[in-house]
Amino acid sequence: MKSALGSLFVVGALVAVPVSMHAAPQQATAAQPSDKAIDDRAEARIHKDAMLKKYNIDVSVTNGVVTLTGTVPTAADSAKAAQLANVPGATRVDNKLIIDLNAGTKGTAGTLKDKSKEGAEKTKEGAEKVGEKTKEGLSKTGEVITDAWITSRVHSKFLGEDLLKDSDINVDTADHVVTLKGTVMTPAAKTRAEAQAKEVEGVKRVVNQLVVGPKKP
Repeated sequence: MKSALGSLFVVGALVAVPVSMHAAPQQATAAQPSDKAIDDRAEARIHKDAMLKKYNIDVSVTNGVVTLTGTVPTAADSAKAAQLANVPGATRVDNKLIIDLNAGTKGTAGTLKDKSKEGAEKTKEGAEKVGEKTKEGLSKTGEVITDAWITSRVHSKFLGEDLLKDSDINVDTADHVVTLKGTVMTPAAKTRAEAQAKEVEGVKRVVNQLVVGPKKP
């Protein structure tokens, strides 16, 4: 009788071992979360944060890799976002957040490419404005072009002109329009005076009221 019981015990043990060995791998296997599930978890954690929810942080997940894009004002905010995005199932976090002190509420952030493009456009716009100001308000030497400056420059243009010797020319400038009055010795002198005045920077037009004749006593 003892011999029969011992045989049954041995058989039972042999049957039990394969069953337990087969069950172990089933318990160790866990389902990998989908990219969407990881994305939802990461976004939820970031958007629940009192500070980070103010900024436009975009989350995308591909093959378990979480990618963050957008802008935040400090490096600490960037690090915090990356930490929150590292949810169960994520293989790693690719933090591409841009540090921008002017980062505002949602809608003001963009990718690095967008920010670079925006910066280039602003630089170009600024350069154009400076160019326009230089053209309209500053001389080539950096002097401010005023009516008085134009009047002085016109007078200096007349100095040393042989055609304008013995002439009596009065120069008046208003809103960058030069008016020439007085007398010149010849028609050629009258034409020359007008031409010289037009060459001065900032002059919009010249009103030539010069009279050909001898200088008035």
